Amino acid sequence: MAMIKTDGAGLSCFKAYDIRGRVPDELDGPLAYNIGRAYAEVVRPGAVVVGRDIRKSGEMVAGELVRGLTDAGTDVLDIGLCGTEQIYFSTFHLQDKGVGGGIIVTASHNPADYNGMKFVREGARPISGDTGLKDIEKLAMAGKFGPAASKGKVERLDTSRAYIDHLLGYIEASKLPRYRVVMDAGNGCAGPVADVLAARLPVDIVRLHFDPDGEFPNGVPNPLLPENRVASAKSVVDSVADIGVAWDGDFDRCFFFDEKGEFIEGYYIVGLLARAILSHKPGAKIIHDPRLTWNTIEVVTEAGGVPVMSKTGHAFIKERMRAEDAIYGGEMSAHHYFREFAYCDSGMIPWLLVLELMGKSGRKLSELVAEMSARYPISGEINRTIADPKAALSMVEERYRADALSVDHTDGVSMEFAGWRFNLRMSNTEPLVRLNVESRGDRGLMERKTEEILGMLG
Repeated sequence: MAMIKTDGAGLSCFKAYDIRGRVPDELDGPLAYNIGRAYAEVVRPGAVVVGRDIRKSGEMVAGELVRGLTDAGTDVLDIGLCGTEQIYFSTFHLQDKGVGGGIIVTASHNPADYNGMKFVREGARPISGDTGLKDIEKLAMAGKFGPAASKGKVERLDTSRAYIDHLLGYIEASKLPRYRVVMDAGNGCAGPVADVLAARLPVDIVRLHFDPDGEFPNGVPNPLLPENRVASAKSVVDSVADIGVAWDGDFDRCFFFDEKGEFIEGYYIVGLLARAILSHKPGAKIIHDPRLTWNTIEVVTEAGGVPVMSKTGHAFIKERMRAEDAIYGGEMSAHHYFREFAYCDSGMIPWLLVLELMGKSGRKLSELVAEMSARYPISGEINRTIADPKAALSMVEERYRADALSVDHTDGVSMEFAGWRFNLRMSNTEPLVRLNVESRGDRGLMERKTEEILGMLG
């Protein structure tokens, strides 16, 4: 582990709420082993569920992680190739059988030479920098561990049937009309799960990039990148599909295309799902992130719900959902969280709910989001690499402070004005600043202000 890259404060692969780094210079086998030992000592899970995504380094990293866990005396239930949400599900589903934690070996939408881990403790509760991740990092760096009374056991386990049954419990499948759905798995782990779900639904699927392939021959599976949406959009049009769905590599995010092949921003999907869920649970709390807020606040309030803002990031959203007992949480980055899914995010539940919503309303997806997108046009998230991100945020805040109706620092800086607002924040996982701008029905104003701020950032 002597050659592992550090950033002066600790291991460079340890981020705000997970691990992501290039293999082997930021994450290698010895470090994965130490992380397993450290996780066992910090969390003391009894038994832990472990799985991995399709990356080529996954077997090595997971193997060393499991070796570290078992050397610490922790039993491991290995569910093999899976998506992140399958670890969440297995951890809370098997809690009464002594499972006290879960680890997925994944780097989500990062390039193919990256790998990483996401951690949960009992009941799929998140582990972030504030709730144990820094302790795991310190122990893994030191490499000094207490003796174990006995060696843990490894058991292969298949929880897929219970997981699929759980997903189908969110909708009335028998009442769905027959839809043609383009599904782009991005050569990640979503394809096998989508196939099993589709076999139990009245859907005809058009498959894109369904074969799991850790080389990502069709590009990194990240539909937030416009260039990665082209194949999905074209397939929707060419196949005359009703809707398109795409996922990132570990399918904890779900992206949508309407029947015309137009990409639907995750912001409007949050409003759509919040409204649908509140129709069954009026008065419930809905969690949202600070980047784009006006549409969500308006939709939730009109539907009789209570909007609650949380800091961006899956660990922070989940913690806030538990604290508020919120029924649903949504981020504009296409993470969707559900109370009945142990407050965790799922990339499979959203498309099931959207299909059901289309069926019940008799409307196309474009029609369901048209009013929201017209009322609150947005810039989409724009990333800039900045030498001094903190100085950039301070500069922008100082420029607009005198005219702002409100300033909020929940995550970066959010500033509101009569007809527009913006959020500028530093990424938790990459050396970037991220800008989001929205307006009240004035696309021209939104575009001008977006260019104005980008001009300041350089």
